Amino acid sequence: MNGISDRLIVLSRRDVLDLLTLPDCIGAVEDAFRLHAEGRTLGPGVLGVPGVGGGFHIKAAGLVGERSYFAAKTNANFPENPRRFGLPTIQGTIVLADASTGVPLAIIESGSVTALRTGAATAVAAKLLARRDARTATIVGCGVQGELQLAALAAVLPLQRAWVLDTDHERAQSMAARAAAGLRLRVQATRDLRAALRESDVSVTCTPARRAFVMAADVPPGMFIAAVGADSQGKQELEPALLASATLVVDVLEQCAEIGELQHVLAAGLMTRADVHGELSDVVAGRRPGRSRDDEITVFDSSGTALQDVAAAVAVYETARATGRGIEVKIDD
Repeated sequence: MNGISDRLIVLSRRDVLDLLTLPDCIGAVEDAFRLHAEGRTLGPGVLGVPGVGGGFHIKAAGLVGERSYFAAKTNANFPENPRRFGLPTIQGTIVLADASTGVPLAIIESGSVTALRTGAATAVAAKLLARRDARTATIVGCGVQGELQLAALAAVLPLQRAWVLDTDHERAQSMAARAAAGLRLRVQATRDLRAALRESDVSVTCTPARRAFVMAADVPPGMFIAAVGADSQGKQELEPALLASATLVVDVLEQCAEIGELQHVLAAGLMTRADVHGELSDVVAGRRPGRSRDDEITVFDSSGTALQDVAAAVAVYETARATGRGIEVKIDD
């Protein structure tokens, strides 16, 4: 079959975490945005379906290169799962296929991929939009994503200190202890968001909020903010006036206009799509500048694109194939 295996492999969460390091994921995601700028991608596309107490989204995209791949991710997002059932908030699968033949190649657990690729996208944006001397961070939301976001920032910036906040203060304290030991930073849980922001150079919001809690008046000059939580209609973390007054970079313009922070700015009439500085792919490829001044406030609207999913899935799959990892199945028997 032209070198393409007719056996599909199944990769678990443990497989993903063992095979895909955060630095490798950052590199893969950056390459995917560069390919998108070069017109060497398929899609991306997204479909959202609401559920009771949560919802589902399907995101799909492809990468065109020496070997072309297509990936479709089905994720469930149910924020009350940990408290009510002891289950992950995000769970699902990615189906990876050969984009030139349609042959299914792998089924991959998606929660771990989603967490890693989302942190990786923030890291790529921070490299281009944060001040290079950024040393203090504020992370709002201390679940799995919050920890990965802090690790991603620490991978590309000279961080020395971080503030972490969560509606569950004990969870923030637990994250602070783990992050301080794992990243060798001074990490402190706090309840005072305004004070933390005013002392920080960068911030990430990764919550299920549906009302803005980061206000323009609380953001100091020169800050970089990655808004990660808004990935469906109605979700919101940042005051629209903040985005309107900042240099705004989005992952995918049309997607952010529908489900990202940008949806609220457009609805308020404070910006048009033409006012957006650019997509991350534009900045990665050098078609749009990154940060231009030390006092510039920059915002990355990270609604989560399938470009990131396919990049991470390919990295996991190729390493699995090279190392013999995963369970092989034949689906056409």
